[in-house]
Amino acid sequence: MKMGIRNIIILVVILLALAATYSATFILDETQQAIVTQFGRPVGVPRTDPGMHFKTPFIQKVQFFDKRYLEWDGDVNQVPTKDKKFLLVDTYARWEITDPLQFFIRLRDERSGQSRLDDILDGETRNAVANHELIDLVRSSNRTPEVVESYMQELEILDSINVGRGDIEALILKKANERTSDLGIRILDFRFKRMNYVEDVRQRVYERMISERNRIADQFRSEGQGEARKIEGDKERDLAKIQSEAIMQAERIRGRADSSAAAIYARAYDRTSASRDLYGFLKSLEVLEKSIDTQSTVILSTESELYRYLKSMK
Repeated sequence: MKMGIRNIIILVVILLALAATYSATFILDETQQAIVTQFGRPVGVPRTDPGMHFKTPFIQKVQFFDKRYLEWDGDVNQVPTKDKKFLLVDTYARWEITDPLQFFIRLRDERSGQSRLDDILDGETRNAVANHELIDLVRSSNRTPEVVESYMQELEILDSINVGRGDIEALILKKANERTSDLGIRILDFRFKRMNYVEDVRQRVYERMISERNRIADQFRSEGQGEARKIEGDKERDLAKIQSEAIMQAERIRGRADSSAAAIYARAYDRTSASRDLYGFLKSLEVLEKSIDTQSTVILSTESELYRYLKSMK
């Protein structure tokens, strides 16, 4: 009976020793940091090195915090710019816990840290957007556009910016870090994720863009029609010139051809006339030979063809 009680006591002692040993140690991995609290208050320095650490069993507890970079994703807010244009602004940031002890004292946990960042970053974003014009929020630098065609110069004229989107983001980051300096956290990066007009303003902007593009299209069509008429006029002028020169050249060729043909006809006529005279003369002699003998006397009129041939023989 006594041995059984003794064994039970020994077993209880062993279990209590194991529980105390388990409660007195904790392990940190590379992504964690921690502080030890006693009755809700921090004790000692923050534990940031990975490995096994010790604490007083049962009365002390461990609060773990992430050592990695954390994400903050802001809500989409409607914010007016300095030139009275309402924008829907969506932002995001990266932050880390640099002093877990101060973080625990001021914020207790990461959820409270996210909520505090909502207040700080949203407030600084509203202030920055309200103090700058739209063009500074959507562009980062001044640049000279490359104009491909002369008629595109009107479209490529860009207003100069005074600050720029990157500088505004850096300003928000600087002011937000000033407000979080006593919270044990540091904001690593801040960016505008998206900016857009509110719906009613966006519709008016689209209509203005469509009107502007229609005006430019009409200008291009007008210039194209003027160029087409110029080309048509040049074509008619060149065609009339070509036709005039062709007619002139044809008349010259026709004149030379007519001249050559007349000369050929003249030469041919001269040869034909002589042949015809000889033929007529021979026929006349043949007629005389057949119709007149040695005893006949012929009286010829001066109008007679035979008289003309005989006379031409002299």
